[in-house]
Amino acid sequence: MDNHGLDEFRRRWQEELAQAQALRKRRRPEAAERRPRRPEVAPGRGEQASGYLALAQGLLEGASRPPAARATRAERQDAASRSRSPPARDAAGGAEQLVDQLIRDLNEMDDVPFFDIQLPYELAINIFQYLDRKDLGRCAQVSKTWKVIAEDEVLWYRLCQQEGHLPESSISDYSCWKLIFQECRAKEHMLRSNWKNRKGAVSELEHIPDAVLCDVHSHDGVVIAGLSPFSHYGPALCLDLEPTRSFFSRYTSGDVRVWDTRTWDYVAPFLDSEYEEEDEPGMQPYVSFVRINSSLAVAAYEDGFLNIWDLRTGKYPIHRFEHDARIQALALSQEDATVATASAFDVVMLHPNEEGYWQIAAEFEVQKLVDYLEIVPDTERYPVAVATAGDLVYLLKADDSARTLHHVYGQPVTCLDVSANQAAFGVKSLGWVHEGNKILVYSLEAERCLSKLGNALGDFTCVNLRDSPPHLMVSGNMDRRVRIHDLRTNKIALSLSAHQLGVSAVQMDDWKVVSGGEEGLVSVWDYRMNQKLWEVHSRHPVRHLAFTSHSLITANVPYDRVVRNADLDNFATHRRHRGLVHAYEFAMDRLALQSALPACRSSCDTTAGNSYDLALAFPYDST
Repeated sequence: MDNHGLDEFRRRWQEELAQAQALRKRRRPEAAERRPRRPEVAPGRGEQASGYLALAQGLLEGASRPPAARATRAERQDAASRSRSPPARDAAGGAEQLVDQLIRDLNEMDDVPFFDIQLPYELAINIFQYLDRKDLGRCAQVSKTWKVIAEDEVLWYRLCQQEGHLPESSISDYSCWKLIFQECRAKEHMLRSNWKNRKGAVSELEHIPDAVLCDVHSHDGVVIAGLSPFSHYGPALCLDLEPTRSFFSRYTSGDVRVWDTRTWDYVAPFLDSEYEEEDEPGMQPYVSFVRINSSLAVAAYEDGFLNIWDLRTGKYPIHRFEHDARIQALALSQEDATVATASAFDVVMLHPNEEGYWQIAAEFEVQKLVDYLEIVPDTERYPVAVATAGDLVYLLKADDSARTLHHVYGQPVTCLDVSANQAAFGVKSLGWVHEGNKILVYSLEAERCLSKLGNALGDFTCVNLRDSPPHLMVSGNMDRRVRIHDLRTNKIALSLSAHQLGVSAVQMDDWKVVSGGEEGLVSVWDYRMNQKLWEVHSRHPVRHLAFTSHSLITANVPYDRVVRNADLDNFATHRRHRGLVHAYEFAMDRLALQSALPACRSSCDTTAGNSYDLALAFPYDST
C-alpha cells in the first residue's frame, strides 16, 4: 500500500471513530455532560491513537477490515514507541476502557510469564513440588519467573532425597542442589555402564595354608575376614569401599579376623575368641556361622559357644553365651543389636539393656530342630524373628509365646527371607499328590498367606525379599532357573536359565539380577532386556553374594571343611580346597593414585589369580 492508500485508510478510521463517538453521545447525553471534555490532541498522535482504537473496537465487534500491507521496520518501531504511551480517555465510558485495556495487554504480552496471575512464592513452590525432573525442566523454559521457581533449591533437594542421592545431607550442605542432582545422575549412569561392560577392579582375598573358608557374611559391602592364626600372613584384602562396609568370614581354624577399610588398615587384627591359651592352635572348635552389621560381629562355634564383638571397642568379645548343644542357626539384626540363636529345640534372643549389659530378651521352645532363622527388620518395641523347623514356620515375638505361622504335614521348608512386614519361604511338596514346589508369602501382621508363587519341579533353594524392589521378589531353584515373581499378580514375571547346577544365592535391584550357582558360576543379568551381561567362574559353590550400586562381593565356600591332602604346604593343593572371596569395585573414579589398594602393595612373588577381564587398578609398586 502506497502513502496515498495509507492516508485514505487512516481517514476512514477517523471517520468511523467520530461516528461512533457521536452515536454514543446522543444515546447518553447526561453521562457526556458529567464527564470533562477531552482536550484536543496533536494531529499525528491522535490520528494514530484513534486508528488503533477503531481497529481494536472493530475486532471486538467482529467487523471486517481491508488487509493492511506489511509495514516497514522504521514504521513498526515508531508505532510501537507511540503505542506504549498511556492512551487518553474520552467520554466514551466502559466500552472505550475495555478497548484501552486490550491494547495495554497486547503491548505487555512479552512481559507476562504465562498467565497474568499473581501467586505467593511459597504457594508456587508447593505446586511445583509435585513435578519430576523432566517437568521442572520444561517449566523452566516457559518464562523467567517460572525459571526462578523451577530451579529453587528446595525442589531439587527434594528430588535428590526421593531418588536416594545423599540421604544423610541437609539442604544447607550445598549451594546448588540442581548441579548436585546432575552429578549424582551422571555418576549413577557411569556405574550402570561399568556394571554392564564389566569395567572395574577385582581383588581376591589371599588365603594361607591349613585354613579353609566355611562361612561368609557382609553388611553394606566393610570388609571382615578370618585367617588361620598359626601360619604366616598373606596379603589382605582392602578395597576403597564405603565407610560402613564390612565383610566377615570364618575359617576351620576357629579364628575370626576383621578388615576395616575406613582406616585403610590392611593389617587386620584378629577377633579374640578367649579360648584357653594352653590349647593348641588347631584344637579350637570350628566356627559354624558368622554375622555382621554396622557395629557388631557375631560368631557361633561348633561346641555351642557364641561370641559377640563390638567393632568400635576392640578385638575382645563384649559378651559370650553358651548353649548346651551345637548352634544350628544364627541371625543378627541389620538395624540394632539383637542376636537370635537356635540350638536343639530352643531359640534364644539376646539384646543389651539400657546399661549396655547383654541379657536374654526372649526364649522359645519349638517342636523340631531349626533350619532357618531370620530377624524381622524395623520392629518398634520388641524384637521379632521368624524360624523354620522342618514343615513348621514359627513367628517369635519377644513379648509373646511362639506362634505357628504355617504348618502343612510332609512339606518341609527349603529357604527363608523376611522383610519389615512379610515373610517368604519355599515349600517342598511330597507325597502321592505332587502339587509342585511353591514359595509362600505371609503377612506378619495378619499372620495369613498372601500369595502362592511358582509351581516348579525342583526345590527352591534361595529367596530374596528384603533387597528386592517393591512388589517384586527373586528366587533360585534346583532346576537351575532364576525366577522373578510379581507379588501384585502372583505370577512369574521372568524366568532365567542361569546355571548348570542349582542356584545357591541370588539378589536383585531395579534393573539387574546377580545369581550364584552350585557349580561356582556368578552371573549378572539385565532382566529388563532378558540378557546376560557377564559371568565369572570359580571352583566351589557360591554361598554368599551381596552387591551395592558400585560393588559386588562373592564367596565360594567348599563343601569340605578340612583339606584332605598330606601335602598341606603345597600352595596349589591348598588353593584348590580353601575357597575364594572376590570383591569387585565398579566406581573407578574413586580409586586415586595416592590411595593404592593394599592388595597391590604385595610383592611380585605372590601368585596372581585370573582377573576375568577386570584389571587391577594399579600395578605392583615394588616392581
